[in-house]
Amino acid sequence: MRAWQRMLSGRRLNLLDPSPLDIEIEDIAHGLSRVARWNGQTSGNWAYSVAQHCVLVETLTTHSRKNVPNSWRMAALLHDAAEYVIGDLISPFKTAVGLDYKSFERNLQSAIHIRVGIPAQLPKTAQALIKRADRASAFLEATQLAGFETAEAQKIFGNPLGVEEITLETKPPSKAKAEFLTCFKQLSAML
Repeated sequence: MRAWQRMLSGRRLNLLDPSPLDIEIEDIAHGLSRVARWNGQTSGNWAYSVAQHCVLVETLTTHSRKNVPNSWRMAALLHDAAEYVIGDLISPFKTAVGLDYKSFERNLQSAIHIRVGIPAQLPKTAQALIKRADRASAFLEATQLAGFETAEAQKIFGNPLGVEEITLETKPPSKAKAEFLTCFKQLSAML
């Protein structure tokens, strides 16, 4: 049974035991720019990609608190990086799949963190900050792109503060990939 995936970089990523040495940021950016959030159920000319979502979460993390450590900002950008291999399963489906899926996702995410030079496991404070930004991002995506009414999105994702001025748009994969890589390079230079 084959348990690896060949990436465009030529790397072969062992899916059961991912090595940080087999992870390339170009592969991550490429994959995430082509993975649709909301199972593709968004308005616009393009699917709203996980790459766009990740850049938004990093932005919201940075704006939600002063002096966010750069490693936390990088973790925010990469919070869904494992989805370059496993795709973006919506939260209700992840729950239905169960703990084996979550364990697989955590192992891959840890390898990605090690590869870019940040801790495999983040402090709980960092995790909470990124989760809050992720939920604010989901609220914005739900109300601006996925057809949710504000009241429905508030029930599911909470009522994020200070995000009213952010307007989302869908972008072609090449642009989403370029923006993700630009953000990554800027953060890498600050680590």
